[in-house]
Amino acid sequence: MTVTTDFTTVGDQAELRRVFGHFPSGLVVIAALGPDGPAGLLASSFTSVSLDPALVSVNVARTSTTLPVLRRADHWGVTVLAHDQRNVAELLRRPASERFDGIDWAATDDGAVHLDGAAAGFHTRVGQVVPAGDHVIALLEVHGHFTAPSVDPIVFHHSRFRHLEQENNA
Repeated sequence: MTVTTDFTTVGDQAELRRVFGHFPSGLVVIAALGPDGPAGLLASSFTSVSLDPALVSVNVARTSTTLPVLRRADHWGVTVLAHDQRNVAELLRRPASERFDGIDWAATDDGAVHLDGAAAGFHTRVGQVVPAGDHVIALLEVHGHFTAPSVDPIVFHHSRFRHLEQENNA
């Protein structure tokens, strides 16, 4: 067995970001009702944590202007974007005050916001927010979930939107 030992020393953040981009992920929208309507952001760092208790996590940059609004909310919606929601992902890259313009969404009674047309979603309650370098890790308690079984998620890889390719069983 050959083990690679030729590692580049961490120092160049642009290069490290490029290497992180080799790992494909889904895209989720983390959102809650704020004082001026829905507030949310696009994230690729979402993951399941535990089945019992049901927990998920997401990483958010400390410099996010949306993070303070989200932290004032007890419940967050987590929407897993569908393969045909690239336009939604693009809209969510706009300034915070414009992000939800033209996007269909709904909120739960306790303020968790979910986007229409999603592949899946979670209704969560914020458990802990833990500092982690230039980000925070939000540990979220899952209180409910939904899925559209026939809808594939969008994939984010090398800073590009991608689709899952179905295996040919022939």
